[in-house]
This record gives sequence, C-alpha cells and structure tokens, in this order.
Amino acid sequence: MNKSPKKYVTAVCLSGIFGLLGIHHFYLGRWFHGIADFSMTIGGFILIGTGFDLIGILILGIDVIHTFIVTILLLVGAYKDGEGNVVTYPGQNL
Repeated sequence: MNKSPKKYVTAVCLSGIFGLLGIHHFYLGRWFHGIADFSMTIGGFILIGTGFDLIGILILGIDVIHTFIVTILLLVGAYKDGEGNVVTYPGQNL
C-alpha cells in the first residue's frame, strides 16, 4: 500500500464540517461517493420539504451513518483515496 499525497488534516476537516455534502470525497478523488453523498443530502431535504418526511429522514440518516463511518476510517488512517492510496495520519507507518 502507498501513502496518499492528499493531506490528512484537510480530509478530516472536510469530512467533519461538510461530511453530509461529500466534499471530502471530491477532495480525495472519489467522485462517485461525492456525488452520492451530495445527492442523498439534497434529495433528503427536498423529500422532507415536499411532505415525504419519513423517506427524507431515512435517506439523511443513512448519509449521517455513512459520513460517521468514513470520518472514523479517516481518523484511524484506514481510508483510501480515489487512486487506492491510504490517507495516513502524521507519523503513520504502512
């Protein structure tokens, strides 16, 4: 396994602040995941706004759980970028 050239602190901060929108996925080159996260967030809010509260809340709940898991994987240095390289925390050995 190789170390990712992407910055660990940047990836963790993006995940923590903009996690539901998937901005961290775009930064890490995981475009499909980024589009999926963004779509789930926007779609969930649209569904809630149009009266489909239960479905919207379910979609947002799934997105929250996914973002939480990805953030934990980033924090422990076990998440890979779009090229398959591990985003390592400072001092992490592979």
